[in-house]
Amino acid sequence: MAEVNVEKLAGDIGTTVDKLLQQFSQAGITKQATDNVTEAEKATLLDHLSKHHGGTGSDGPARMTLQRKSKSTLSVTGSTGKAKDVQVEVRKTRTYVKKSAMEQEQEQARLAAEEKVRLEEQQKADQEAAELKAKQEAERKAKEDADRKAKEEAKRKADAERKAKQKQMTPEQSAKSEKDRIEAERLQKEAEEAALKKAEEEAKRQAEEARKLAEENSARWKKEEEERKKREETADHHLTTSTYAREAEDVADARDEQGTRRAKKKKKAPAKDKFAASRGRNKSKLKAPASLQHGFQKPTVDVKNEVRISETITVAELASRMAVKGAEVVKTMMKMGDMVTINQVIDQEAAQLVAEEMGHKVIIVKENELEQTVLNDRHEDGKSEPRAPVVTVMGHVDHGKTSTLDYIRSAKVASGEAGGITQHIGAYHVDVNGHMITFLDTPGHAAFTSMRARGAKATDIVILVVAADDGVMPQTKEAVQHARAAGVPLIIAVNKMDKEGADPDRVKNELAVLDVIPEEWGGDTQYVHISAKTGLGIDDLLEAVLNQSELLELSAPTVGMAAGVVIESRLDKGRGPVASVLVQSGTLNQGDIVLCGLEYGRVRAMRDENGKDIKSAGPSIPVEILGLSGIPAAGDEATVVKDERKAREVALYRQGKFRDVKLARQQKAKLENMFTNMTEGDVSEVNVVLKADVQGSIEAISDSLTKLSTDEVKVKIVGSGVGGITETDATLAAASNAIVVGFNVRADASARKVIDTENLDLRYYSVIYALIEEVKQAMSGMLAPEFKQEIIGLAQVRDVFKSPKIGAIAGCMVTEGVIKRSAPIRVLRENVVIYEGELESLRRFKDDVADVRNGMECGIGVKNYNDVRVGDQIEVFETVEVQRTL
Repeated sequence: MAEVNVEKLAGDIGTTVDKLLQQFSQAGITKQATDNVTEAEKATLLDHLSKHHGGTGSDGPARMTLQRKSKSTLSVTGSTGKAKDVQVEVRKTRTYVKKSAMEQEQEQARLAAEEKVRLEEQQKADQEAAELKAKQEAERKAKEDADRKAKEEAKRKADAERKAKQKQMTPEQSAKSEKDRIEAERLQKEAEEAALKKAEEEAKRQAEEARKLAEENSARWKKEEEERKKREETADHHLTTSTYAREAEDVADARDEQGTRRAKKKKKAPAKDKFAASRGRNKSKLKAPASLQHGFQKPTVDVKNEVRISETITVAELASRMAVKGAEVVKTMMKMGDMVTINQVIDQEAAQLVAEEMGHKVIIVKENELEQTVLNDRHEDGKSEPRAPVVTVMGHVDHGKTSTLDYIRSAKVASGEAGGITQHIGAYHVDVNGHMITFLDTPGHAAFTSMRARGAKATDIVILVVAADDGVMPQTKEAVQHARAAGVPLIIAVNKMDKEGADPDRVKNELAVLDVIPEEWGGDTQYVHISAKTGLGIDDLLEAVLNQSELLELSAPTVGMAAGVVIESRLDKGRGPVASVLVQSGTLNQGDIVLCGLEYGRVRAMRDENGKDIKSAGPSIPVEILGLSGIPAAGDEATVVKDERKAREVALYRQGKFRDVKLARQQKAKLENMFTNMTEGDVSEVNVVLKADVQGSIEAISDSLTKLSTDEVKVKIVGSGVGGITETDATLAAASNAIVVGFNVRADASARKVIDTENLDLRYYSVIYALIEEVKQAMSGMLAPEFKQEIIGLAQVRDVFKSPKIGAIAGCMVTEGVIKRSAPIRVLRENVVIYEGELESLRRFKDDVADVRNGMECGIGVKNYNDVRVGDQIEVFETVEVQRTL
């Protein structure tokens, strides 16, 4: 702590300078008012004051109790209504307790234990270093002994061989051999010296490493010793300026309680500690003791957290979970192109992108514990039994998917579809030689891509129908992609084999490009040649399906609460919401409580694909169920639960979450549109209110219409739904200036009345091609027109005359087209435009004329331009509007 002078210290503890100098003098310290006071001098003074007042000096008493009394007069109204004075005496007692001797002994014991552990670690390290050194020395000696013995043995053998050879050599050979021996000994000696030098260097390196290790240990032990001493000094150091002020003031108060200064302080803060009042007055001058200061240090690197994100979250809450400021999150989202505010709700996808952009790990969570509880209450019989395969029929439009299925079912489903085109998902189950197969018939038109994808996800096997005379088409490729994405096996049905132009080899070659290899070519895909018209190969196709299902070993529990997927849903005027459900496990019974996405309800009735009422349905059986609270989305999971009340709560919770997510996305879209409109200007919109008979058609049509949008004209679906066109739909269309489109539905009487009154555009369709084409034409009419300039005439300047009224008059010969006085002109010199304007006069001889045709002479006066020269060309043009189309 910094040193302070006597005057400042007197102000800190609330006494006079003279009194403080007198106390210093009594303690044997001579001071002036401007002298500095050290910590040691403060401690000496405090020790003197303590002893002077009966204390034990610097050790201090183990316990100190202070008692104070204050009297005051209160005016109290008695029962008679007269006021009388009442004397009130307030007694206060404060006790200060010092650290006990036992705590000091515990502290000393802890420090001694730490010292003992440190010494043991040091001894252990020294012992390990000595053992390592001894081990290295022993290894070195053993190695040297082994090398020496090997060398002696080799030398002995060499001498013996040399002597034996010398006995058989001539004198010249002996001399040469001796010379070679001397050279070999020299080389061997050099090699031994090099090896010895290398061994010495290795020993030095090991010694250096041991020395460095010892130095590191010594430095670590020295650092630990310094930290231990520092902790001891911190623990022993309790006297600071603040504590000195508190104890000195309490001692003085106990001795002289009637003093003027203390009386004033007591009136100011009667129920608080005097030191607290002093501390509040001198808050900026006092500093907390080292033992009470926080040891927090600012992190040197960014802290990366695991961020849990639910379906929706506010920007402020996301910032809190990432431990960053909200402004940082807003700034990051602005860099990513999202204009948000601190209290705005964002959806899960946007929050995940922001968190990952800022380097955090994202954990997607579901907050609905009730939903988890309801789903966990479901029970299924653990025993699985074989089930029927679910087969999806896919292929390009008009390749014969529905006709193939018709032949199998011996029914004419295709004739019931508008234009012979399948526009809904149909589910049927048939009995083939005692084996059950469930078929899903998906539309083949490009607009129903999402429906085909949903069909592939609910299926086990895909039959891809390809016309032998047409080959692989775009939707055929999409079907292959959907099947691969769902991870289901393919069976190729080459249809229309009864036609003359059928070429099955072409189909195989084109599909081989997509890695769909036939079995006869070494692949794993079955190819079956069929004809949906004559029934050729249909039995082989069904046999291939049954063989593939045996390989898959399909099974599902048949006993227990059912679970499945919604294939299609619609609103029936007489029966209410109707959902087509494919049961995937368990058994669905009439009367069960079903939770389907955002809707719930008790199954009031069940029907099969033929419209017959049934009581129960097992795995792989498609059924229509009645009794739901609303129309579920196609693709939603259908789950049977126990408690209807809990099912309603889960459905309501999901609806609320869905609404929050929708609002979050709408808000995002509004902000994005605001900035888009600022930069791009206004964009024309075709508003559409769409009603259809089933949910799948709405998805397909909405997707197709949205894809028609361009930078200039956009299609906006302001309202959509399943069922007939109602008065509410017509009112919405009137408010938003929208076209009302009905797909396989009609408007009721009240809706037609509103449509007639508001003069709305109402269109009915039963084929999706016509709908898309007419909307396309409506959008073409909203395109901004294109203007094009066409040259209608050209005149050559032959001479120039001066007119006092008009100025320069150009005598011209019309070489092309016609010159009109009302049309704008350009003056060209050497094929470069030098002026653009309009004609002031056009004369032939002395008469004003409206136009002059090719091959005639005329006089032309150019308005506000007098620099016409001989040889210039005057070009006359018109601006023509060109109608645009999408």
